[in-house]
Amino acid sequence: MNGQPSNRTLKIRLTTRELEVIQLVAQGCTYAQAAERLGVSLHTITTHIKNAYRKLDVHSAGAAVMRAVQLRILGEG
Repeated sequence: MNGQPSNRTLKIRLTTRELEVIQLVAQGCTYAQAAERLGVSLHTITTHIKNAYRKLDVHSAGAAVMRAVQLRILGEG
């Protein structure tokens, strides 16, 4: 093995709100649109995104969505 945990053993726990934000991004929403839909500030959305990126070990929205799908945190469709 390469020292990296496999997808089966890796446990990622996103909060409900972090998952909601990632789902909205996956649907094509901007951060501003996600903030409006969820009734929170843009600052709150960016905080959730930063936390989700850190937990998923990614640096972009597309990578976050792909990683969440790979880990079966987010459905493909």
